[in-house]
Amino acid sequence: MGFHFRFGAGDLLRCRFSLSPRWETQEAVRALLRPYRQAYHLPWLSRVREAAEGLDLRPLWLLMPLVGHHPDFLSPPPVGPSVTLEEELARVRAADPEAAREDLRQSLVCTPGALESDIGQRMLADPARAVRELADLTEQAWHALVAPHWPRLRGLLEADILFHSRRLAAGGLEALFDGLHPDLHWDAPAATLTIERPGHHDRDLGGQGLLLMPSAFVWPEVVGGYDPPWQPTLIYPARGVGALWTASAGPTPQALARLLGRVRADVLCALHEPASTTALAHRLGLAPSTVSAHLGVLRAAGLLLSRRHGHQILYERTPLALALTSGGP
Repeated sequence: MGFHFRFGAGDLLRCRFSLSPRWETQEAVRALLRPYRQAYHLPWLSRVREAAEGLDLRPLWLLMPLVGHHPDFLSPPPVGPSVTLEEELARVRAADPEAAREDLRQSLVCTPGALESDIGQRMLADPARAVRELADLTEQAWHALVAPHWPRLRGLLEADILFHSRRLAAGGLEALFDGLHPDLHWDAPAATLTIERPGHHDRDLGGQGLLLMPSAFVWPEVVGGYDPPWQPTLIYPARGVGALWTASAGPTPQALARLLGRVRADVLCALHEPASTTALAHRLGLAPSTVSAHLGVLRAAGLLLSRRHGHQILYERTPLALALTSGGP
C-alpha cells in the first residue's frame, strides 16, 4: 500500500530542489476553499479576505477534489531551481487543448456534480478557452493572494531548500527523506521512496530523478504527483511554516544595537533563518539597497555567510553572529 517512487541508478544522481510561485498560488486558492484545514494560515486568510471576495474562483475550485485527480497541465513541474510565475503560466497556456480536455474530465468526475455543472460543461466544450481562462484566473489569484506576501513566502521556501540540501550533502538520501515528512519512508535496499497512503500507486522514475518542492500551503500533507511524461515530483511542507505569519522572535538586544548601530543590528537579528536581500527588506520594511549595504558590511566583518541558490543570494549568520544575537538586552 502507498505511493511508491522507484529509483534506478541514474535517478539517485538526479534529485533536485525547486520552488514554484504557481504551485503556491494553486494551494492558496485551495486554502480558501477549505480554510478549516489551514490553522497556521489564519492570519493570512484574514489579510486576503477582502481581495479574495473580488475573485470568482469557482472554476479552479471545481478542479480541486478532496480526493482524486488535479489537472497536471495546470501545475507543470518547474524546469529550473527558481522560476517566475510568468514562465510557469506560459507553459500552462501552451497546453494541448485535447489533452487538457481529458485532464479536466478526469478531475471533474472526482467532485460530485462538477462534471454536470455549467462551468464544467463549458470547460469540456471549449478546452482551448478553458486553458486560457484558467491561466488568467490563476494569474489574478497570484496578484491578489500571493504576490503581496511572496518575499516572506519565498524566504521560507529558500531557507528550507538550504537546510535540506545540507542534510543531503551530509547524510545522503536517507538523511534527506527522514526529515521531510512523517509519511515518507526510504527503503535503501529497494531504492524506493514510499508515501504512506490507503491506495497503491507505483512510479518508476525512469532516469528523470525526483523533483523536491517545499510548499507553505500544502501543509499538513505531502503530495507525490505527476504521471508520465511529467517530471516525478514530491511536494512537502516547508520547515517553519508555523511561524510564517508571526512577528520576529524578539527585540534587538540594546547592547548589540550600540555596538553595530540600530539598523545593522536589526538586519543581523532578522536572519533567524537564511534569507535573501529582498526577503529581509520586506521583513524589516526597508529599501533593498539599504539592506544590501548593511549585509555587505556584516559579511565583511565575518558575521554572515552568503550562498547562491538559483538567482538568489541567501545570507545566514556565522557562529559569532549567533553568539552576539543571543545575548541579553
